[in-house]
Amino acid sequence: MLYKAPPLTRDLAEALHELEGLRDALGSRVGQGGAWLGGLRRLVKATAVESSTAIEGFRLSEEDAVAIVSGDAAPRGDDEDAMAVACYARAVDHVVAMADDPGFRWDERVILDLHFDACHFQQGKSPGRWRTGPVGVTGSGGRLIYQAPPAEEVPSLMAEVVRSLEEEDADAPPVVRAAMTHLHLVSIHPFRDGNGRTARIIQSLVLAREGLLPPEFASVEEYLGRHTDEYYQVLQEVQGGRYRPERSAEPWIRFCVRAHLDQARRRLDQIERAAARWTLLEGLVNERGWPDRLVIALEQALIGGTDRARYGSEAAVSPASASGDLRRLLDAGLLDQRGRGRSTMYVASEGLRRLAGGE
Repeated sequence: MLYKAPPLTRDLAEALHELEGLRDALGSRVGQGGAWLGGLRRLVKATAVESSTAIEGFRLSEEDAVAIVSGDAAPRGDDEDAMAVACYARAVDHVVAMADDPGFRWDERVILDLHFDACHFQQGKSPGRWRTGPVGVTGSGGRLIYQAPPAEEVPSLMAEVVRSLEEEDADAPPVVRAAMTHLHLVSIHPFRDGNGRTARIIQSLVLAREGLLPPEFASVEEYLGRHTDEYYQVLQEVQGGRYRPERSAEPWIRFCVRAHLDQARRRLDQIERAAARWTLLEGLVNERGWPDRLVIALEQALIGGTDRARYGSEAAVSPASASGDLRRLLDAGLLDQRGRGRSTMYVASEGLRRLAGGE
């Protein structure tokens, strides 16, 4: 037995209607594109990945997360924080590949494979395998706050989850379907570890299959990372300490809808600010008579930093030209250099950040 989606009250239906309008506006704005959109997508993806892994104690700076998620830096095998981010980013890439796959179908392997992606660095936790023993969630002082169902029930419960995903009730809003799937996974706790990460990834996949928004713009990982205590509290309220799917899921749905509303507003604001920032940088470059391509270097420096290879690739210039461009921006006081040799990174100076509106 699984949790049932609650009937929609009038205020919840109104909130979902508002969310539908925001998501339509966001989809339209992303669809319009713009030279600045690539940098924003990298930042949004990195923030979502870092936020979700941070919920489980894996923490990186925004700069390092952007570099790893963008493929500009490889994590050391002994750095669990960086490995968690890299593996989660791989799972997100997998979600993108499945989002518009015409041959896609829900089955247990989809969930197992995404867990394998996200938890590959934790070989001792059986990535890509259902758990075979008991598992629970502990709170402060080691107190057990949630006892998951017995391991022998996991295969049948997860088969039910897959059936619910295959049926995709047309009457249920996608945000509700995605939230319910998240609740199913964190409540069944089918894995030895990484259950929260996998639940958040699967929630994003449900929304990505809707086709309205790219996964990084549809997810709520960033909101959950900022409201982790509330996230856990509402789960405890719904779960009641053990697997009790007869309990009402309404508090959870309300929390998720609120998260999506906040996140959609934030993303729309980020898009407007990114477009305005690009226009400002174009003006800065034009005033100085510099090549237009230097806007790319300035934008990259503001979003996680850049290096010669990354800038040269996006600007389509030779390594020598890339080095010359970056040196020009350094000399102008718009970039700061970190490191030397192959590890050299260029980040926005305080002066550039002030010019760009405090980004």
